[in-house]
Amino acid sequence: MLPLQDITVITLEQAIAAPFCTRHLADLGARVIKIERPGSGDFARGYDERVRGLASHFVWVNRSKESLTLDIKQPEAAAVLEQLLGQADVLVQNLAPGAAARRGLSFEALHERFPGLIVCDISGYGDSGPYRDKKAYDLLIQSESGFLSVTGTEDEPAKAGCSIADIAAGVYAYSNILAALLERGRTGKGRRIDVSMLESMAEWMSYPLYYSFDGATPPARSGAAHATIYPYGPFTAGDGKAVLLGLQNEREWRVFCEQVLQQPELADDARFVSNSRRSAARAELRAIILNAFAQLTIDAVVERLDAAKIANAQLNDMADLWRHPQLQARDRWTEVDSGAGMLPALLPPGVAADAEVRMDAVPELGQHSEAILAELGYGADAIAALRSQNAI
Repeated sequence: MLPLQDITVITLEQAIAAPFCTRHLADLGARVIKIERPGSGDFARGYDERVRGLASHFVWVNRSKESLTLDIKQPEAAAVLEQLLGQADVLVQNLAPGAAARRGLSFEALHERFPGLIVCDISGYGDSGPYRDKKAYDLLIQSESGFLSVTGTEDEPAKAGCSIADIAAGVYAYSNILAALLERGRTGKGRRIDVSMLESMAEWMSYPLYYSFDGATPPARSGAAHATIYPYGPFTAGDGKAVLLGLQNEREWRVFCEQVLQQPELADDARFVSNSRRSAARAELRAIILNAFAQLTIDAVVERLDAAKIANAQLNDMADLWRHPQLQARDRWTEVDSGAGMLPALLPPGVAADAEVRMDAVPELGQHSEAILAELGYGADAIAALRSQNAI
């Protein structure tokens, strides 16, 4: 039995943050019914066509869900949603600011009728304060949260290559829902969860926040290198290939000088005797490291690093990640079905390769509408009427 096998989640979701949350709930066995607009659905379905005609974002965060098309602005469709909520444990929504409340879907409006229902609202800035009604997208929150100010090169900021603000909000929505389900097991009562993308990213930004405490200078943008620990970043070998390496303490610094650079005298060089000094003199130290590595191939550099037990990593691209030997060796890949056929998919982190986990199909738009309505007691004529009214 999967942990959330008896849990039903209704979700009015789009894009990434809420779908990321609810897909993880589905992974644990929850029944997730995704409400989509008739005709168009979640707008993330149209982001691209990179996965055999399907959108890469949508394939990633929507497996194992049921798609029900409902125009909740229409009374007939709203009545369907009301029935679903009567059988649900969790409602998740990340609609435009205020949209759910205008439809009577706030926790306050629902709690009296459905006292055990957990309502999770995901928004850019939360439901109060001067930014409450401001639209928010991932890149905008990366900017508002200060993430762009510490990411990129000295000359130019850079965004994260994935939807980090959406992911942060989705993770906190997921963990808060799990906590609320445990709490409801003791009290019998649902509660409201208010997850803000800005607050989620601000939590993740707490290291640079504290580093710049009380007006101190914040971490400088440093490309792929660490802003405050050195050496920690990419270095190129004589064959033009790069390795990322990182030192965490003075013991590793001494071993690095002795066994990797084979220049033991550097360990006691006054310019480099602490991390703060190494970071301040990074241009000088970088030149020394690159000069030492220039005499070696990347394989020889990695061999020395591994022998010295210095942390290092390959500078992989997406093709490398698809065939990463560690993911293959640990059997992290499986397959899920979709309208485009079987697709590769990673097992959720933390799930053992031989454990039971839900890895069902990526739904087509409205694929489950008739089956769900039939469960609610709608006959063929009633379903046809709803369809003729464009309510589903």
